[in-house]
Amino acid sequence: MIGRLSGQLVAKQPPWIVIDVHGVGYELETSMNTLVALPAVNESVSLFTHLTIRDDAHLLYGFGREHERALFRALIKVNGVGPKLALAILSGMDEDAFMRCVRDDDSKALTTLPGVGKKTAERLIIEMRDRFPEWEDGSNALLPLEATNGRASARNNLADAEAALVSLGYKLTEASKMLADIDPNQSTEALIKAALTQRMGG
Repeated sequence: MIGRLSGQLVAKQPPWIVIDVHGVGYELETSMNTLVALPAVNESVSLFTHLTIRDDAHLLYGFGREHERALFRALIKVNGVGPKLALAILSGMDEDAFMRCVRDDDSKALTTLPGVGKKTAERLIIEMRDRFPEWEDGSNALLPLEATNGRASARNNLADAEAALVSLGYKLTEASKMLADIDPNQSTEALIKAALTQRMGG
């Protein structure tokens, strides 16, 4: 099991990144909360990881906090929740916000996340309430990630942010609408974070 990777961030194409570890490039999918905390390409990075083995692929997921990885592992044990939906949940809200939704029986807030309907939200609340002990004691320390954003064209950043939102489960028209009122002169990561924050607030 690969539990942690430390190396050089050589590619960042939301939600995918590539980390070079002694000449071996590891491709990982991350939540948007982890993505916005990543340093610039060619900087050093360290992430907690989770490996999923399928018949047709070995998939690696990266997390800036051990707490986030622990919650991801608890989420994928819920009936009907796979890695893609778990990442969408973690991209739309952090661990503390998710915990509050469960404890307050706030299914309405959960249904604002892509792929989470009313029944799924209710199932998450019921099943996750009993699974908090599995991840609640995990360290919530952020690994040394420093967000340093390089300059890129606003058009490319908007396109990348839109593609990342679609990969999370939002429809293309919905993703475009989420980004419409946001200042385009930001990094891709900042655009994604702003769109998700605005969505949760609305």
